[in-house]
Amino acid sequence: MGKTAFLFPGQGAQKAGMGKDFYETYGISRKIFDDASEWLGLDMAKLCFEENDLLDQTQYTQAALVTTCLAMEKVLEAEGLRPDVAAGLSLGEYCAIEVAGGMSVKDAITAVRTRGILMEQAVPAGQGGMAAVLGLSPETVNRELGFAGNPERQIAGVTVANYNCPGQIVITGMANRLPEATERLKAAGAKRVVPLNVSGPFHSPMLIPAGEKLEEVLRNVDIQPLSIPYVANATAEYVTDENKIRDLLKIQISSSVRWQQSVEAMIADGVDTFVEIGPGRTLAGFMKKIDSSKTVYNVQTVADVVKVADLKKIG
Repeated sequence: MGKTAFLFPGQGAQKAGMGKDFYETYGISRKIFDDASEWLGLDMAKLCFEENDLLDQTQYTQAALVTTCLAMEKVLEAEGLRPDVAAGLSLGEYCAIEVAGGMSVKDAITAVRTRGILMEQAVPAGQGGMAAVLGLSPETVNRELGFAGNPERQIAGVTVANYNCPGQIVITGMANRLPEATERLKAAGAKRVVPLNVSGPFHSPMLIPAGEKLEEVLRNVDIQPLSIPYVANATAEYVTDENKIRDLLKIQISSSVRWQQSVEAMIADGVDTFVEIGPGRTLAGFMKKIDSSKTVYNVQTVADVVKVADLKKIG
């Protein structure tokens, strides 16, 4: 058997009810939700389990999602399942670092709570946005936006936020410049360019100030040696040196998420089994387009734990 990777989703995967069955079934999961409530001064069970207007607000979403994903992951650990490598999309990278041993559950949850607040405050409402570009290659998108040796074609304030999978790239930046980028990409052959319902231009240089403030917060986080590697969004490279974690998280908030490249790096390392942990199946969907030959499990309910229980893990 090849290697196994644990994957964690990013913002947008959240949904009311996520993790409730874990909370009701496993004491280890319940403790994480209850501890998070105490650490943050929020009712995490109410936030995650009940329909409400807060769950989709960035400052609440990020802590809620990381709490839920780690509450699920700890059950897999208790079942004896451990990955060879971990990765997470955007805020999911904090889950990956925790699983890799780089920070505690408490630090992961409290850090993303602050991260969410900083991101929400970084750009005034309405000044930034994002859009999903469907049907174009990274090379075409970068060429059309002037990032492939054509600086004269650059649209000020627009960059690539995510390289998700073949045929799906997300652009980000100034709201008043995104329409120009949209028309240019459609003219280049994009099947669709879909505006995203987000509160800001995430993973754009507009969030560099938020990254600088986050760096100050991360100085107080106790970073520990890694027991397994994780893959950094900003570089799509394995991280084995814990001393790089703070800098990578600082730049991650304003850098492109190189998810497709991250998955390809894991595959090149011999990973053939991927376990997506958290609500939704976004990452499993990306995997089908990146390499459909790999085995993908999804854990978002207690019933799913049984499906991966026979996944033998070399520690």
